[in-house]
Amino acid sequence: MPADGSESVKQLDPRSLKALAHPLRVRLLALLRLDGPATSTGLARRLDETTGATSYHLRQLARHGFVEEVEGRGTARERWWRASHQSTRWSTADFLGDPGSAEAADFLLRSQLENEVRQTQRWLAGQAEWPREWVEASEAADYVLRLTPDRLRAMADEVEAVVERYREEGRSEPGGERVVAYFRAFPRSDVTP
Repeated sequence: MPADGSESVKQLDPRSLKALAHPLRVRLLALLRLDGPATSTGLARRLDETTGATSYHLRQLARHGFVEEVEGRGTARERWWRASHQSTRWSTADFLGDPGSAEAADFLLRSQLENEVRQTQRWLAGQAEWPREWVEASEAADYVLRLTPDRLRAMADEVEAVVERYREEGRSEPGGERVVAYFRAFPRSDVTP
C-alpha cells in the first residue's frame, strides 16, 4: 500500500462499475486522485456544481470503496475526502453478458478517452511554457503489432508492471512532476485509418 494509505489499483466488479459510471462521480474521483484530499464544497466550486450534489456523489463513491474520509481532518459539518486508490482497472470482457454492466463499462471507457484527449490538448497548448527537458522527455507514439490474444495480454501486463515500478520509485524522487501516461492496445477493427 502506498505511503498515503491509498490502494494502488481498484479492480471493478459489476456493482462498483455501475456505481462509478456517472459523469459527476468520474470527475470527482479524477480530481481527488490528481489533486489530493478536498471537501465537497471545494470540489463543488471547482466543478461548478452544488455542494449537495458533490456531497451526495462522494457518499456514493465512498459506499463502493472509491473514496474515503480523511481521518483527523475536517469537522462534523465539513468532511475531507480522498481517493482510496490511484487507478481503476476492469476488463470489458467480464461484463459482456450483462447489458447494464457492458453499458457502464462503455461509458467509463469513453470518459477515459475524453479525459485523455483533454489532457493531451492541454499539453499541446502549453508545452512551450515547460522547460526544454520536459518537452524532450515527453512521448507520443503509436505502433502496429501482430500479436495473438495471449501475447497482447502479456504485453499489457508488462507495461502495467513498468508503470507501477515507476510510480513507486517516483514517490520520493526530487524534482519530479506529476505525469500522465496512457496506454491502449486492441485489435484493429477496420482497414481505413
